Amino acid sequence: MRLLYSSLLLAQILALTVQAQTSRSLEKEQAIWAQLHLVAPGAVEGFKQATELLDKQDYQQASNLYQQVVDAAPQFDPALRRLGFCLISLGDVENGVKLLEKAVQINHSAENLSSLAQHLAFPGKGTEPTREVRERALGLALEADQKNRNEDFSYPALVAELALRLDRKKEFREATLRLVLQYPDEMVTHYFSAIRAAIDEEWTAAEDEIKKAEQLGLAPEVVKEFLDSGIHSRATVWRYAHHTLYLVAAWCGGLLLLFILGKTLSTLTLRSIERKADPNATVTSREQVLRRTYGKLINLAGLYYYVSLPIVILLVVALAGSVIYGFLMLGRIPVKLTVMLVIGTLVTVFRMIESLFIKVKAEDPGRSLTRDEAPGVWTLTEQVASDVGTRPIDEIRITPGTEFAVYERGSRREKSQDKAQRILILGTGVLNGFRENPFRAVLAHEYGHFAHRDTAGGDVAMRVNSDIMKFAQAMIQSGQAVWWNLAFHFLRLYHFLFRRIGHGASRLQEVLADRMAALKYGAESFEEGLRHVIRRSVEFEHAAHREINEAVSSGRALQNLYDLRMERESSVEEEISKALSRRTSEDDTHPGPMDRFLLVRQVRSQATLATTGMVWDLFTNREDLTNEMSGWVNRQVSRSVT
Repeated sequence: MRLLYSSLLLAQILALTVQAQTSRSLEKEQAIWAQLHLVAPGAVEGFKQATELLDKQDYQQASNLYQQVVDAAPQFDPALRRLGFCLISLGDVENGVKLLEKAVQINHSAENLSSLAQHLAFPGKGTEPTREVRERALGLALEADQKNRNEDFSYPALVAELALRLDRKKEFREATLRLVLQYPDEMVTHYFSAIRAAIDEEWTAAEDEIKKAEQLGLAPEVVKEFLDSGIHSRATVWRYAHHTLYLVAAWCGGLLLLFILGKTLSTLTLRSIERKADPNATVTSREQVLRRTYGKLINLAGLYYYVSLPIVILLVVALAGSVIYGFLMLGRIPVKLTVMLVIGTLVTVFRMIESLFIKVKAEDPGRSLTRDEAPGVWTLTEQVASDVGTRPIDEIRITPGTEFAVYERGSRREKSQDKAQRILILGTGVLNGFRENPFRAVLAHEYGHFAHRDTAGGDVAMRVNSDIMKFAQAMIQSGQAVWWNLAFHFLRLYHFLFRRIGHGASRLQEVLADRMAALKYGAESFEEGLRHVIRRSVEFEHAAHREINEAVSSGRALQNLYDLRMERESSVEEEISKALSRRTSEDDTHPGPMDRFLLVRQVRSQATLATTGMVWDLFTNREDLTNEMSGWVNRQVSRSVT
């Protein structure tokens, strides 16, 4: 089919490419300044001023300053190129192009080649270049695109535009494919994809693409011209068949929006913590807004999971039906494959629905620690609660591991009214060598979660995570966790998305709780406590695993795991060092320790703690408790072996 070109379209495409090419990367600009400084140090400031004027479209003043730079450094091609662009913008095309030619002769950079190609092929109103000139321009554009390191969509866009006008289909398709793969969200990508689809008689795709381009800024007049060429009438025939695709596209857009919102909130959180937040305020107003926003986003993402399930079911069924329909069109139905496909579809749908109704009974970890067993610990927890300004814990659950955490037990209403039971999980393995002041600071961190009401919410997040895990487990057990199962990929994607959002909120909660601990008991005590918890987690796990392996291999009972001698092995020390120096990633529920240390060091503590003893001194009978915990582990190991 014959596609018409409008001057309006050309102007818009060129404006976009120019805008992309003139977008300033500070890193690139600094490299250019350094290059100029070597040949003409006195011209650097003038070059910077000229660039600022160029970006403001003050071409006359910019050209005057660039000319001074060129006079000082005649072989400095960035100044030649930008001066040439200014002259062309002022109407002096001939001299402008000469400068661009000279810049290319000096340096065959992507920027120089693309600028020359653009102005050769599209010199302006009243001038139409010959085919030979445009062929040369295409060659320059292709060379520029080869030098482009996936940094700028204008290079393949210019190739696509020139190839289309020269009817060079191979180059046009290759450039369009690069745009789709490397710059899927740019307007020009959808515009050229629409043309490619029209050439291939993919009418609905052509209409969809041109409308997407319009949404991204393509002029309505251009869109109308394109559709009136016959695209719209042909696409209308297929429209009702594509309703499902529209629904899926909207659904995917929702997933993308959730991701963007989560990413944005994560960025805002980091900025608030690192730059704008008062480190000596318990919670700033900005952080309160972020916390509330995170809560709403998590609820929205949780709701979106359940909204997504019917769509995923529809897609799974539609995909299976499409495959079977394809077999019918081929005139041959592979019976075994078809039966497997139908069974797999039915099992997937059944498991998906079933996962919503399976209830998993939650069990408290470890056992309750009585006041008689650790009166000092109970007294200390009440003192810390008073210092933090919140009610104390109701129960301590002692475990054989190295856990140190809090949660609430109760109904949603009880949690919302702050009437739920407050539980402290305390791992026996973390207590060796733990001094009271660092323990107090870490406990204040946990109380910070209570004070900030972090533990009062999270029901939606826990429910969604539980349902995702139940569905995933059911898929694995039924053999449907395979690459061709669409529902399995949805689970992976949504788990990633929900994890990113939830973990972002968790990181903010942890930072605020860190601040509470440092305010009450000092940054040094909190840092010592956190370092101790991390070190003991690594040391105890290593020593316990070694003892368990030796006991199993020799058929003997476990020794007391909490009296084991901790050898200063290089591998253990390396693992501890790695854990302590780990920086924060988007998959972390807690910020990296080094980031946490840096933040709490900014906090001015409200009190100085007197020197105290060890946490084990707060227990009545350490030996009985450690023997009990070792025995519990021994029974677990025995059951797993048998």
